[in-house]
Amino acid sequence: MMNQQFIRGIKLHKEKLGLEPYVAGLAVLKDLDSLELEKPVTFFIGENGTGKSTLLEAIAVGYGFNPEGGSKNFNFSSWETHSNLNQYITIVKGIRQPKDGFFLRAESFYNVATEVDRLGNIESYGGRSLHEQSHGESFMSLIINRFWGNGIYILDEPEAALSPSRQMALLCRIHDLVKQGSQFIIATHSPILMAYPDADIYLADQDRKITLTGYKETEHYKLTRDFINRPEQMLSYLFEE
Repeated sequence: MMNQQFIRGIKLHKEKLGLEPYVAGLAVLKDLDSLELEKPVTFFIGENGTGKSTLLEAIAVGYGFNPEGGSKNFNFSSWETHSNLNQYITIVKGIRQPKDGFFLRAESFYNVATEVDRLGNIESYGGRSLHEQSHGESFMSLIINRFWGNGIYILDEPEAALSPSRQMALLCRIHDLVKQGSQFIIATHSPILMAYPDADIYLADQDRKITLTGYKETEHYKLTRDFINRPEQMLSYLFEE
C-alpha cells in the first residue's frame, strides 16, 4: 500500500553533518541515513539526551513550523534555542496536502499561549485565554478546539502537563483526528500514549542506532508494569543501602 502520510519520511545529509559536532553526536542520528513514517501515529522514545526532541524539532521546522511551536502562521521568537539540524535533513512529503497543522512543544507552550493572546485569536482555542487555565487544561483546550482534523500534528512530550486520565483523553482525541485523516509525530516518555494501537515506535538508544520497537518491548512499559505489580519490592530495591 502506498504511503499516504503528509510526511512520508526524512533523509539525513550526513556528509555535511560533521560540521556540527553537537548535532552529529546525538544518539538518535547514529547510523541514520533515512527514516520512513508510514503510520498515522509515530512515536520517538528514548532517554533524555538521546536527541529525540531535537529530531522532532528539526522535522517540524523543516516542514515550515515555528521553532517554538504553533501553526504555520506563527512566526514569533522569544529565545533562539533550537538546533540547526533542520538544515541537514530533507523532509519527504506525501502527495496529500494537510488542511491543518500544529507544532506543540511542552517547554515553550507558555510562549505560544502568549502569542495567541497577542493575536487576539482565543476563539479558535476555546474562547478563553490559555493563560487563564491550568497547564493541563490549556493543553487539552488547545488540542480539542484548535486541532481541526486532516492535519499534521507534531507533539513534543505532550504528557508533561497531563494527568494519567488526561493522557487517556488525549489518546481518544488523537484517535478521532486520525479517523479524520490526520498524522501525528510524537516524542514522549508516556507508556499510556505510546500504547496507541498500530503506531510505529522508534527507540533512540545511546548504544545503538534508532530502531523500530514493539510497545511491550519498551523499557517504559516494562518498568511501569513491574512497578505497578510489585511496588513494595521495587521501592525496597530502589532504597537499598
